[in-house]
Amino acid sequence: QVQLVESGGGLVQAGGSLRLSCAASGRAFSRYAMGWFRQAPGKEREFVAAVSSNGFITYYEDVVKGRFTISRDNAKNTVYLQMNSLKPEDTAVYYCAGRRTVVASNRRDEYDDWGQGTQVTVSS
Repeated sequence: QVQLVESGGGLVQAGGSLRLSCAASGRAFSRYAMGWFRQAPGKEREFVAAVSSNGFITYYEDVVKGRFTISRDNAKNTVYLQMNSLKPEDTAVYYCAGRRTVVASNRRDEYDDWGQGTQVTVSS
């Protein structure tokens, strides 16, 4: 098990950028696939992006492709989500999640450990 702590959220204007970070505790991080999910008010938590344990394979939800980039630094036990060209519809609480396997997934129910979330608000 790893503990996950997100940071980097905030208020940004449409068209702006933010970089979210998720710091993990424990030595198992390099064996975990990692994902980012988000949840807007009144909506289900949805998949955003995921990365394999070695960082070589990534997946994105279609609505963020070309704007968001997921990456990880296993030496720092950290996964990142670079978000560019932000839109008001990107407003949500963003959650980092860890999966106890090397293979990434876009399924929420396949992740084992979750952070507390960080708020991202994009103004128009």
